[in-house]
Amino acid sequence: MKPTLMFKFSICYLFFLISLSVLAQNEDQQISIKYIPEIPQIDGILDERVWEKAESATKFQQYFPSDTILAQKDTGIRMFYDGTHLYIGIRLETSGSNYVTPSLKRDFRAGGNDNISLLFDTFKDDTNAFLFGINPFGLIREALISNAGGSDGGFNTSWDVKWKGEARSFENYYTAEPAIPLTSFKFKEGETKWRFNSYRSDTQNNKTSTWAKIPQNQSIYSLAFMGEMTFEKPLGKYRTPIAIIPYVNTLAQKNFETNASKTNLKFGGDAKVAIGYGTNLDITLNPDFSNVEVDNVFTNLTRFEVSLSEKRQFFVNNSDLFSSFEGSQDANPFLLDVLVSPGIRITTL
Repeated sequence: MKPTLMFKFSICYLFFLISLSVLAQNEDQQISIKYIPEIPQIDGILDERVWEKAESATKFQQYFPSDTILAQKDTGIRMFYDGTHLYIGIRLETSGSNYVTPSLKRDFRAGGNDNISLLFDTFKDDTNAFLFGINPFGLIREALISNAGGSDGGFNTSWDVKWKGEARSFENYYTAEPAIPLTSFKFKEGETKWRFNSYRSDTQNNKTSTWAKIPQNQSIYSLAFMGEMTFEKPLGKYRTPIAIIPYVNTLAQKNFETNASKTNLKFGGDAKVAIGYGTNLDITLNPDFSNVEVDNVFTNLTRFEVSLSEKRQFFVNNSDLFSSFEGSQDANPFLLDVLVSPGIRITTL
């Protein structure tokens, strides 16, 4: 009896150790977001006392060149909200101040330069997310991620919202301080949890790291591997401000032989009104397409066609539906645009 009991005990103990090991390797990262009704000065310097009250997300996992160890230069992310904005304070350890940036334009690409990106899956559907990024020089970018972040077609930098962020460089580290209005996100009323992850690139050490561990054979912005952020108080009703894009066209002409003159004035615009948290109403008055942003001009001397990013707002805000409809095949939905009468337009899929 004793050997049998001892054998059972050994098996149970071994199973217990294996379970602990598996849990440690797959432990989800979590961070609590406190409600603090204070507004810090967005200057890139985290010297306000409010940042000491916010919980910090640390222990970044290395993604490249190895995905089995902790990052040698850690990153700390603190977050809190005041009901209207999500404030983020970031401290990134480095080996110096020789930072690399490809340009000074907004919506820079993250490859081959120093920066950090923040991903928010507000509906916890593992499919769509909002991305905000900043580099040591204070340049910012934002993007919509769809298709779970598993393909290039699911990364849309044409999406633009209004937010601000500043960064400051110090000896062997730099800090960043973004302030993102909650109206930049879409979420359910009363929500208390979002999925969150962050990844950074460090050119001085030639390493990339993520907050929630991502295997190296997966996309670094994959939504399958994310941590969890919990709000201290439930979020209020999602509100999107009414977006109004007016236009005015004026034409003045004169015939100097007859002294006859004519002036023509046209006005109108587009408006976007939120209905709930997942539907927008688009209204157009006196449509005039001369104010639509034109595509960039490229001289293409190759036998391959040039792919230009979508800039029309309707398609950008719904890029998860239109950017890669039916996978990577050449099958895209189209819109039927009917002008019922002057000033009234019906658009349907």
